[in-house]
Amino acid sequence: MLIPLRHENMEGRRWPVVTFALIALNLLIFLGTHWKIEAQEPERIEVRTHVLVLAATHPDLKMPEDVEMFVNEVQSKTPEPLWKQLASTERKPDDAWEAQIREVEDPEQLQVEMDTLAQRFAEEQKSSILENYAFVPTHPKPISYLTSVFLHTGWIHLVGNMWFLWLAGFILEDRWGRVIYPIFYILAGVAASLIHAMFNPGSLAPALGASGAIAALMGGFLVRFPKLKIHMLWYMLIFRIRFKAPAYWLLPMWLFMEVSYGSLFGQASGVAHWAHVGGFIFGVLAAVVIQHTGLEHSANAVIEDKIGWTADPAVVQGAEFMEQGKFDEGIAVLRKQVAAKPDAIDAHSLLRQLYWRKNDLRAHLEATVKLCQLHLKAQDAESAWQDYQEYANAGGDQMPAATWIELCRIAEGHQDYDRAVMEYEHLAKAYPGEKQSLLALLSAGRLALKKLNRPSDALLYYKAAKASKVPHLDWETNIQAGIQDAERATGASHTPTVKS
Repeated sequence: MLIPLRHENMEGRRWPVVTFALIALNLLIFLGTHWKIEAQEPERIEVRTHVLVLAATHPDLKMPEDVEMFVNEVQSKTPEPLWKQLASTERKPDDAWEAQIREVEDPEQLQVEMDTLAQRFAEEQKSSILENYAFVPTHPKPISYLTSVFLHTGWIHLVGNMWFLWLAGFILEDRWGRVIYPIFYILAGVAASLIHAMFNPGSLAPALGASGAIAALMGGFLVRFPKLKIHMLWYMLIFRIRFKAPAYWLLPMWLFMEVSYGSLFGQASGVAHWAHVGGFIFGVLAAVVIQHTGLEHSANAVIEDKIGWTADPAVVQGAEFMEQGKFDEGIAVLRKQVAAKPDAIDAHSLLRQLYWRKNDLRAHLEATVKLCQLHLKAQDAESAWQDYQEYANAGGDQMPAATWIELCRIAEGHQDYDRAVMEYEHLAKAYPGEKQSLLALLSAGRLALKKLNRPSDALLYYKAAKASKVPHLDWETNIQAGIQDAERATGASHTPTVKS
């Protein structure tokens, strides 16, 4: 199975509130409908199946208008051989009710059965969530084109769709804004349902879920970010392989698989493959229209005006080069920019992304260190810590000592004392001859003793500080006091307790 983990542009200019709202709305609707749908579904399927069987085998029976409309609609969209097969008494009965009703020959008794089914049909029609709000190709209700997009069959269905919605949605919301993006999403859901109905006109199976609209987001993603690399996880049994590939390779492959599955299995797999295909194609076409009609440009102008920030022309040019896959050109532009403006955080941030996209790991790590230092200088502790996480995830293991000790203090400020002690220890080992090494050992000893109740570890840290080659005359009193406190705490922790 292939699972997308992330892509290379996981940052936006502002909070993706529409994407968050869509995810929250899907979750709330799922919590409010899922268990009721599960309770209603067996009865709904049974009633409709029995109505169709009885109407097919005894077409002369009278039916109320709503039941007759249902039967006629299904019959008109069902191939004649299949309808004849349904009407045949030679095929194997589907259930005990059908076996029993075949034994009935009295027209009045058959009419009574149809009347009973019609009454149950009307009751189910009125109360069934799927019948009223899911998309049923044989008799779709106008509202179901919208509501079906927000219904899901189970947790796996919901979580999978919401993960894809997050990955593809927030970056398109950042590009298209909070008006175009939701309109695109809703229209995509309608288009996906229409394509699904075209390929499955006689289907009674309710289609529900956001996957058609999300497939459209994937199509839009392909148009807008074709060279953006997507980090993937492929696993089968005990095998796990991580890799990354550009959107222009992965997404068409996914579309080909959906077309293949739709052609081979139709709805037999329980998945509306043609809805996915229809949504994806709609997304591609709509994204092309949005991009080339000036709508996207207008949306970006509004966004920039609202956030009160206009990017430096060099940064804009660098971002355009990155989208076009011209990494060297973008790097050249941004290098000039940071040479002229060394503290330009936006330029350094984009430069780091370009190095990553180019697979220049060494330059990426160096740019991450510089960006971290700039965030520390700006007193943006959270961003600096995120930079450090990025640095570590990319394989970096030795920050500059002065920068590293500030990051250790950030971890301590977060009250993540275990992490802070670990970072202090690594810093001390990496720079044994630097002043920061001594400060790191003292800080690790203090936290181990006062916050983590690990006096034996604290004693080791204080003794390491005493043995340090870094001149520490000014710190001698602190070191001796730390050793004594740690020895007392260690001794107290090993004193036996006498019970009376």
